[in-house]
Amino acid sequence: MGKVISFINQKGVVGKTTMAFNAAHALAKNGHKVLAIDLDPQANLTLLFKAQNELNINHLLINSIKELKMLHVQALLGNVLVRGTVDLLPGGQELSGFDLTVAAVNTPRQLVLKKFLETNGLNDRYDFIIIDCPPTLGLLVINSLCASDGVIVPFRPDDFSLKGLEHFYQVIEDIAEMGIVKAPEVFLHVPNLVDLRRKQESDDLNKIIQAIDSELGEGKVFSPFLNKAGLVKSLASRKSVFDFKTQEFSELQEKFSGVAQKIEEWSHEHR
Repeated sequence: MGKVISFINQKGVVGKTTMAFNAAHALAKNGHKVLAIDLDPQANLTLLFKAQNELNINHLLINSIKELKMLHVQALLGNVLVRGTVDLLPGGQELSGFDLTVAAVNTPRQLVLKKFLETNGLNDRYDFIIIDCPPTLGLLVINSLCASDGVIVPFRPDDFSLKGLEHFYQVIEDIAEMGIVKAPEVFLHVPNLVDLRRKQESDDLNKIIQAIDSELGEGKVFSPFLNKAGLVKSLASRKSVFDFKTQEFSELQEKFSGVAQKIEEWSHEHR
């Protein structure tokens, strides 16, 4: 059975979507069958895939809830799934109304995504399912956490990130205490867009690493991704870093391959 991994940070502008996009392609490059799911109403992951999203994951999730039959649309999995090196279930602005739409249903609202994945056998069809979450801790993120085996947290090294991580760990504990599903493991944190030339940023990063080591044990923080121009270039082209053959991208390719290796090692340990 494949592993479901959420890329989460309730703080925006941390490079979460970029990290999910390139990690998914790194896993695919290693021969894995990978599905990416865009749960963010902003649908930036969908844009990176250059996908059209008239129909998106929101339609499939609403269709999966029998109580909401009056809101169902003609959207089957095959109509929405975008196939490629990495397959995609696109997002769209309709996701912004998900919380309100499911507010009154009797179905466990936090398990809608989990049941959708299981009903459609997606956990068995893919080695890895990578979920790009919105920068909130709302119901979409709770659904992602309840459906996930593991979590990766990209972050910027600043004081706000440290406070956000503390809040996020509490959410994980709350899910565990619900007892409905096993809480996912936060197995990797990725410092992103880091400028180690700035002393304050370097100090903040060390403070965050110490806090994570204290909370979760050592080895949960990846080496920093520096603020590289190549990453901006790849995003502007809507390509993964692995689509470029120049020396400019070799370091980024090595870094994302390293993230993929961490995912593979963690997955192997949790068979």
